[in-house]
Amino acid sequence: MAARASLTIRLFGGAAIAVLLTLSLGTLIAVLLRAEAISGFGRPEWAAVRFTLMQATLSALISVSLAIPLARALARRQFPGRSALITLLGAPFILPVIVAILGLVAIFGRNGVISNILGFPLDIYGLQGILLAHVFFNLPLATRLILQGWLAIPSERFRLAASLGFTSGNVARTIERPMLIEIVPGAFLVIFLICLTSFAVALALGGGPAATTVELAIYQAFRFDFDLSKAALLASAQFVICAIAGIIALRLSIPQVAGGELDRTLDRWDAKSPFLRLQDGVIIILSAVFLLVPLSAVVLRGLPGVLEMPVSVWQAALRSIFVTVIATTVCMAMSLSLAFFVQNIKRGKIWVEGVSLLAIAASPLVMGTGLFLILFPMMDPSRAMLFITALVNAAMALPFALRALVPALRQIEGTYGKLADSLGMHGFTRLRYLYLPRLRRPLGFSAGLIAALAMGDLGVITLFSDPNRATLPLEMYRLMASYRLEAASGAALLLLMFSLSVFWIFDKGGRVNADV
Repeated sequence: MAARASLTIRLFGGAAIAVLLTLSLGTLIAVLLRAEAISGFGRPEWAAVRFTLMQATLSALISVSLAIPLARALARRQFPGRSALITLLGAPFILPVIVAILGLVAIFGRNGVISNILGFPLDIYGLQGILLAHVFFNLPLATRLILQGWLAIPSERFRLAASLGFTSGNVARTIERPMLIEIVPGAFLVIFLICLTSFAVALALGGGPAATTVELAIYQAFRFDFDLSKAALLASAQFVICAIAGIIALRLSIPQVAGGELDRTLDRWDAKSPFLRLQDGVIIILSAVFLLVPLSAVVLRGLPGVLEMPVSVWQAALRSIFVTVIATTVCMAMSLSLAFFVQNIKRGKIWVEGVSLLAIAASPLVMGTGLFLILFPMMDPSRAMLFITALVNAAMALPFALRALVPALRQIEGTYGKLADSLGMHGFTRLRYLYLPRLRRPLGFSAGLIAALAMGDLGVITLFSDPNRATLPLEMYRLMASYRLEAASGAALLLLMFSLSVFWIFDKGGRVNADV
């Protein structure tokens, strides 16, 4: 029975790896085979690569630099609403990119609140707009990751520091700085990888050739020129850059995005001075305003716009729900198969986990185009665009699901594995009574994260979808492009509600009666 279960795990794990390799490398090969003679990089391609590296580096640097004082303030202060604020920081990927961009434009745009207060228009497009949007998305993530490091410091160290009369500077130098040296590089790398392949932000806020990322250049090569040679060349360059960053990631201890509670606090005797209290309070308030005001603008502007939405918005919402269900189901099946496969094998665990990072290195636009070319001889690919979109979304979300499932599965096996072996629990019985009850929390959190990502994705669907098959984010983008801002605001509010709802449903469902 145990041998049969092991064989089943290996078969499903191998199938998941094969699917992932097909979606990442296979689709790139399909584009390369259909491309004509590939020439070298020209000036526009090098400019796109340089700009991508620059904006990703700056975005990660600014996000992490701002996150360090915010995480420190949250770690040493207790105040009403602290738990709710940390919960908001715990799900930075829930917000649909296109919705957040609309909120940022409402506050920082030419006709936004800040421009009206200052009396002259601010330019949100170009590098500054991309950095603003990336910091908006990634500051919560960086804060969450660094805060985990702060709260992992044993409270006894701070008590000992207080008994020795350490000042705030002494504590920072002897206790906090070593933790930051360990945590910050991993947090920086996570955000750097995310910003490397950012598409929707560059599409909406790029502002011209001078602010074109590699992913946006791939989109332009496909959408406007259908130049497969240029697209394949750019995708290969992006793949190499992300692969190098992924190799570094395997050697670094990357903090994980946890779904549990992080509201523990302790008495920090070194930070009781009025000046430090005021400093932490200002940092927390300014950060909360920066994160919450754009979302509030989306809600306030979206309420009147709900009545202005055309019927096509509701039809697009149904398609988004369909894509979300398919993407979540496929991703959870693949991530569970890979998690059990990693747990079952004795050698090569790091390489299996490394294969999952290929989804981050690959371009989702190339994935969609490669699948389009593979299906073209057999059927009309445009009819399968929703399935293709769901499949690409499932692959892109896989690394985040594995980050939650693999450590949880390893902990369950280490704690209860020998007991289950002694009781003869194998196969489906072991899955039903040992794993699933204790995996409900990470399963629910992962499914909610995947569903929210798929619901708000504006990626591969922009390439080949016709007006009759648009998803809700694409329909909202079209309304913005046609200057129907009231209807777009209503669609943004609807998309925000759907994204938050699907995350809450899955995450809450995983916590109900879950075994710790």
